Amino acid sequence: MKKLLSVFLACLMVLSLAACTAGGKGGNAANGKVKVGFIFLHDENSTYDLNFINAAKEACEKAGVEYVLKTNIPEGQECYEAACELADSGCNIVFADSFGHEDYLIEAAKEYKNVEFCHATGTKAHTENLPNYHNAFASIYEGRYLAGIAAGMKLNEMIANGEITPEQAKIGYVGAYTYAEVISGYTSFFLGARSECPTATMEVTFTGSWYDETAEKEGAIKLINNGCVLISQHADSMGAPTACENAGVPDVSYNGSTESVAPNTFIVSSRINWVPYFELIIKAVQNGEKIPTDYTGTIETGSVVLTDLGKIAPAEGTQAKMDAVKAEIQSGQRKIFDTSTFTVGGAPVTSYMADVDTDAAYEGDHEVISGGAFNESADGFRSAPYFDLRIDGITLLDESY
Repeated sequence: MKKLLSVFLACLMVLSLAACTAGGKGGNAANGKVKVGFIFLHDENSTYDLNFINAAKEACEKAGVEYVLKTNIPEGQECYEAACELADSGCNIVFADSFGHEDYLIEAAKEYKNVEFCHATGTKAHTENLPNYHNAFASIYEGRYLAGIAAGMKLNEMIANGEITPEQAKIGYVGAYTYAEVISGYTSFFLGARSECPTATMEVTFTGSWYDETAEKEGAIKLINNGCVLISQHADSMGAPTACENAGVPDVSYNGSTESVAPNTFIVSSRINWVPYFELIIKAVQNGEKIPTDYTGTIETGSVVLTDLGKIAPAEGTQAKMDAVKAEIQSGQRKIFDTSTFTVGGAPVTSYMADVDTDAAYEGDHEVISGGAFNESADGFRSAPYFDLRIDGITLLDESY
């Protein structure tokens, strides 16, 4: 009898182990219980990651669910290992916040089929066809455009005050990489600025890193020395805002206010509010509902927001103008990438095949011009940006990244 009992218990152990090593890996939402694991590229010192961290804490604490934060996880095998650790610890949702995390999160999703893997800024969910892998982003180009409105008004104020001539209305932009996400961001910002200040031009430099305070500061200094009279950024440190404050050059930041380090030069910042998405995925798992393969938050969903204006630098009337343009965007009256507002190589853009499906050759696969506009993410085919046109008026100083 004891022998039979031992055999029976051994069989139970084998079956249990099999459930943990086959398709049944990871946590589940039995009785609506949710545990969320978060993977961040950097920590609170990065404005980008801090924005995610704050949203994660807010959403999870509001929902009353358990959560685990993993910071400083590189875009490599470390991401896969972190995802596995979170799944093994009982997380039934695992979220990663950086573009380069995607392939490693997909690897984990294939292994832990009972865990929902959600990824910000990624591009492959709609082609991978994994039921437990999802991409998310927001129409941040709308927020960038509104921040550009504030920049254009500042340029106009500087012209009216005799500080610069219309021809000297040159903006500098510190970018990370020459990815579509960055191109979409700096182009929408520029189009917003030029809608207010038609003589505006822009120079863009790249750092080759999402977070490098020294490189970002040096990039801003280079642009200022090149004659740029206002600086913006797609970068995650206080490097560029600090350089602007030291030089007395107006600054539009990203992912949160930088007024603490640039009280005299900070104008405004746009950012993605990730709380609505985190609330959505938590509720979906609690209720046994499907998470969207591609989710694009908008101004309407509260996913695209701007900070309060700086106390000193913004031009008079900036808030009222941004509010008016925001209403036009929401009503559909104003399109961010209206093709009548830009040219490429001196010619209008009437057709463009964008690289939406992201194959190895980065070949265009979807027509994205319709209704007189480039239909980007929220109006298009996936959540992550794919606007990568090099429009006239913007000069790239370095395309090696």
